[in-house]
Amino acid sequence: MTRVLLTGAGGFLGSHCAEHILATTDWHLTATDSFRHKGRCDRLARILDEAPDTAGWRSRVRVITHDLAAPFTAAQASSMRSPDLVIAMASESHVDRSLADPVPFAQNNTAVILNTLELCRQLSPSMVLVMSTDEVYGPVAPGQAHREWAPILPSNPYAASKAAQEALAISYWRAYGLPVVIVNCMNLFGEMQDAEKFVPMTIGKVSRGQTVSIYGVPGDIGSRHYLHARNLAGALTFIYTRLPARYYAPPGRDGEIPRPDRYNIAGAQATSNLDMAQLIAAVTGRELRWELSDFHSARPGHDPHYGLDPAKLTALGWTPPVGFAASLEKTVRWTLKHPEWLSPG
Repeated sequence: MTRVLLTGAGGFLGSHCAEHILATTDWHLTATDSFRHKGRCDRLARILDEAPDTAGWRSRVRVITHDLAAPFTAAQASSMRSPDLVIAMASESHVDRSLADPVPFAQNNTAVILNTLELCRQLSPSMVLVMSTDEVYGPVAPGQAHREWAPILPSNPYAASKAAQEALAISYWRAYGLPVVIVNCMNLFGEMQDAEKFVPMTIGKVSRGQTVSIYGVPGDIGSRHYLHARNLAGALTFIYTRLPARYYAPPGRDGEIPRPDRYNIAGAQATSNLDMAQLIAAVTGRELRWELSDFHSARPGHDPHYGLDPAKLTALGWTPPVGFAASLEKTVRWTLKHPEWLSPG
């Protein structure tokens, strides 16, 4: 029986990952969250209440309320039944909030990964999946994409805090032999996303007839590789089941392994923010009202174009199980039927 510890399980991505694990595997899940940042207990409750086999799912889930800014107690750690897989998702994740108040933001994300890695030293899992972002690499030129292990050049405190998480995880991989695997993903969307994010924000504004601000200038509108959260969850289970973690082997020896595995998870095609807004408006059946907002003055530290090259993981056999157009339409229609998710949480 596979046991999984998922941190940040009440967050948008964490809840989709929890749902995917319960729906597609027989794994048992320990789900942790502080529920005081952007994690919402109603995400997990909705998933379990609406499950086709609620009793079967509930019997495989244990929820622990804990703020990873502080270490787990010895009693908590001993109760976690030695998970086979740890998925480290807990983080603050919003660029604007990191710009408005960078010190507690960065301190939180650093403490979260340190306490997670220290817990993993006690639990000895066979893989520690560390969730990171494309933003650690900084911007790309239009049409380009970063491959794994591109230079780390973060543009804002959020991106820098994720780069710090990666660096700490790599140090634990080398110093303590933790089986760390780093995954970098692009912009995600899906049901139950925080209203401050671009897709639900656009759904709300379009449905209310309001003007949507699009970052860019004439001839250079920002773009992203959008991916539904369920696709990313599928990639994580693929990595765990198909691609065992490798351990550090110093340079100069046979079979040297100087750095841990890292995988980019991204949609194949870049979509401009304006095109994304137009696609959302088309699903709602409403006219898109929009205006350009100069990202250089409106949002310091904003990168107009991000890009990850997912070719490595694709070559290893992974393909997104849910298509972009179908998953976007499903997300928009679900959100319109559940307008409570368009209000700040």
